[in-house]
Amino acid sequence: MDEGPAALVAALEDAPSALWFVTGPEQRTVWANARARELGSTPSDLPVVGGRPVADLVAGVLRTGRPATLTGALSGGGPPVTVAVRPLAAGPDPGAVLVVEGGEGVDGMRAGADGGAPGHGPAVDVVGQAQHSLLPPSLPLLPDVRLSGSYHPATSARSAGGDWYDAVSLGHGRLALVIGDAVGHGVPAAAAMSRLRGAMRSSALRDPAPAAVLAALDDFAAQMDDVQGASVFYAVLDAATGALTYAAAGHPAPLLVHADGTTDFLPVTARPPLGTLAGTPTPVARATLEPGATLVLYSDGAVAASGPPPSEALVRLSDVARTALADPEALDVGAVAGLAAEIAGGVLTAAGRPDDVAVLVAHRRSLSVEPLQLDLVAVPSALPAVRRRLGAWLSALGMGEQDRVGVMVAVGEACANAAEHAYRDTEPGPVRVTAAVDVDGVLTVTVHDEGTWRPPDRDPGDRGRGLLIMRQLVDGMVVRGEHGTTVTLRTRLRQTPDEEPEHPVGGSGATVVVDREGGSPVVRAAGDVDTASAEQLRIRLLEASHGGTVRVELDLTAVTLFSSAAVRVVLAVAAIAEAEGWRLVVHAPAGGVTRHILEVSGMQRLVELR
Repeated sequence: MDEGPAALVAALEDAPSALWFVTGPEQRTVWANARARELGSTPSDLPVVGGRPVADLVAGVLRTGRPATLTGALSGGGPPVTVAVRPLAAGPDPGAVLVVEGGEGVDGMRAGADGGAPGHGPAVDVVGQAQHSLLPPSLPLLPDVRLSGSYHPATSARSAGGDWYDAVSLGHGRLALVIGDAVGHGVPAAAAMSRLRGAMRSSALRDPAPAAVLAALDDFAAQMDDVQGASVFYAVLDAATGALTYAAAGHPAPLLVHADGTTDFLPVTARPPLGTLAGTPTPVARATLEPGATLVLYSDGAVAASGPPPSEALVRLSDVARTALADPEALDVGAVAGLAAEIAGGVLTAAGRPDDVAVLVAHRRSLSVEPLQLDLVAVPSALPAVRRRLGAWLSALGMGEQDRVGVMVAVGEACANAAEHAYRDTEPGPVRVTAAVDVDGVLTVTVHDEGTWRPPDRDPGDRGRGLLIMRQLVDGMVVRGEHGTTVTLRTRLRQTPDEEPEHPVGGSGATVVVDREGGSPVVRAAGDVDTASAEQLRIRLLEASHGGTVRVELDLTAVTLFSSAAVRVVLAVAAIAEAEGWRLVVHAPAGGVTRHILEVSGMQRLVELR
């Protein structure tokens, strides 16, 4: 071997990262360096990282030819590592190079695979990841209330897991605010928390009254050993008036910070935790959040974090919350989402967290955002002003950048359509853009012109896809052609991080094509319509129907698997068709599995089955 290649191989052999070169569907190892051989001769010998087997990651790269990266803790409380897999040509079979970096050397990675030391950092990370994945991914965004939630796992895995919070929009401007603590620790406590949270949501949407919800949770906890003994505070807030009705079961009273900065704790009648004493009555209390007031819900850990005695801990919590809210920028749109984390962090001490800390903050705004109305002329030069003014108005609502951009693009497409098509062959006329949010946080934007509606061409090529784009960026869209054209866009506001995890699209075993040979476009699907290909099906249906404005048919004759995700797609497109005044025709053979699934889903009421 030449000196250059030999030196390279020697360097790879002693590299601090573990390296494998594998080929074929069986992941046959062609070469592995010293660190890799100590961990395992093949990728199948490696443990789970971040909840996913490394072998599955390698198999995906070998199958698709696309690189993949995974970061997370090794199973069993191991150290955090990064796994990178890149395709690599290796003869007739597909190949890949696998690199595992991080950890504290081979011994540290082995410890993770073998279970690690209990009760220390990596194990806490695993519990924290499980807990965070079960908490609400977003909070309601209402015009009159600002919400902020935060969860911090205990320093020790022996104590971590089980604290939770939630906020549920109940309609008519009402909001359920909940915080609780499940018994136990670790992943089992997180699982119990998840079941309790699900039971709470189900009960609240059926009858949101505090007495009814706590009675239902009492019955639920009495039947579930791991939920029994959980504590909870539950309240219903009328966002418009500030009226608050609430009850608690074994949970501490929330802190109320008034608009003038004074604080007090809501009076709560003590009663046992959930499921511990059958027939226990639930005293319901009432209070009012005046404009500018803030309600701070917290778990026991926020008090335990300060150390004994409890009276001093409650004083510390009051001081921390008062100080945080005294900052003039604390309630700004860009800062309010971090308010709960700031309060939780303020009560922690250098000794760490002996228990989980969960905090939910509800601030009643002093002023609401007024509706927006823009009157302009339907010319392209007017569009930048729409983007600027609408963008500023949406920012004042507290929308995250990703959602805000989606609404602005959809509105921009509607305005561009008006500028290009509404007054064709005539002088440009007026366009009015209005935007408003109702008490439940549903945003409605209308774009109205006084021109002439022109249905899109059956196959516009690369043009005429504005309706399709709009349909995919908002929750609902309706186009009306009477007395000009009115495009109505609706979407529910939500408070989410600006950065969200990516969800892969495509790469499934199904094929979805659009046939335009007949009188109406026909979307034909064949093979297994799983979760990934359901997204393809949705896009093709919207594309063929030009955003739902043109009648289309769906042919499922050649489908061999029809997933629940595919059912949701058909339901969504059928609802769009109904709103636009046409009915979706679905071809599925009688007696077949696909037809059976559609019938069981009650699809006959929404589509025409053939």
